[in-house]
Amino acid sequence: MEQQQTTDENIRSSSNRNGFSLDAALNIMLKESCSKGSNFVFSPFSFNSMLCLIAAGAKGSVLEQLLQVLGYRSLEEVSSSMASRALLPMLSTVNNERDDVVASGPIISFINSAWVDRRFKLKPSFEELAKQVYRATVKQVDFVCKAREVEDEINLWVAKETKGLIRSLLPQGSLEDDTALVLANALYFKGQWDRKFDPARTQVRSFHLLNSPETVAVPFMTTKPNQKHLYKSFDGYKVLKIPYQNPEPENEDNSMQFSMHFFLPDEPNSLPTLVQKIRTNPGMLNDYSDQLKLENLPQLWIPRFKFSFDVEAKEALEELGMGFKAGELTEMVDCGAAEDKLSLSKMFHKAFVEVNEEGTEAAASTAPRFIRKCGRRNPPSFVADHAFMFTIVEETSGIVLFLGAVVNPLLVSADGCGTLLHMDKKPRCH
Repeated sequence: MEQQQTTDENIRSSSNRNGFSLDAALNIMLKESCSKGSNFVFSPFSFNSMLCLIAAGAKGSVLEQLLQVLGYRSLEEVSSSMASRALLPMLSTVNNERDDVVASGPIISFINSAWVDRRFKLKPSFEELAKQVYRATVKQVDFVCKAREVEDEINLWVAKETKGLIRSLLPQGSLEDDTALVLANALYFKGQWDRKFDPARTQVRSFHLLNSPETVAVPFMTTKPNQKHLYKSFDGYKVLKIPYQNPEPENEDNSMQFSMHFFLPDEPNSLPTLVQKIRTNPGMLNDYSDQLKLENLPQLWIPRFKFSFDVEAKEALEELGMGFKAGELTEMVDCGAAEDKLSLSKMFHKAFVEVNEEGTEAAASTAPRFIRKCGRRNPPSFVADHAFMFTIVEETSGIVLFLGAVVNPLLVSADGCGTLLHMDKKPRCH
């Protein structure tokens, strides 16, 4: 019982420490989605897990910064947190071998990998941590002579782990012969609604584009009249929660509940205002959940959508004050000569989401490269006919697996999602 209590505390503590990754996601959403009119999806969980792994290989000011933004006091605390030690095994055991039908809950897969140039070796302590805590696969490769082949190999690995949704995490030509290490992870989620939408009720309706007088005709899903949903109207926005069919736990320690949350601004062009409000008060993403009540919604319309989003995230981190000083990422790779320094050159993140009458399919991957209103009450409704935000959440922990925004449901991208860290080794002069 005491062990279970400790596990629960670790899980909830982990969810509270995702704030920096959520803020990074919201900051990118404001720049790329709200300002440019593009759809957006991002995995704070995937991104946060990668930052934790980087912390394990850092020292000095970089380590201090990472511990501060991640909300930890020490590397030991990072390793023992639920984000790295408990939730990862939970995710890796939930239906991740099933590729056919989602009968008793979502299909979920989360996996890490490290790709090391054959000139170097991972430091034993980092390799043990990567394998034991993060369950990473470690591969020795040749970046000097076969950079393009390794690029293809990493992309194929990500595609396999995300069931083909992420086919090109690494852009063509992103690896150079000075690459020393690539860390990558991939998160895949496919869930069916607990109560599916009836395709026969789907109708084409108008969706108002953000900051534009134009509308587009989009298929909207709806439910049976007066069906009850978890819903709440707040000051300036509404929240709707739709649960997925959830897995049957093998034991009490492995009980997870997944759902999708929709955040709909009251005004068609006020998504940026809502995002800024959440950035100012991050607790909003946790505090509202207990306030949701079962309500009859005579009008419930949600558009179908399917898209991906990719970003080189190192710049976004730097905008939030996170720097990666060369010479302080010394605990990952044994570079040999003291003058050889490992530096973080790029951090690619890619995500995919599809929502339809059956449910949701989503994927993410990260890879760094080193070098209540007053007055008369109207009947409650949830008509998502303008730009809105969404999250996919594991309810037991409160951890946000995916966060996104829909500004135009007709914008489709066929690619998938992931995170990649690319590190370079600065060569010695001869």
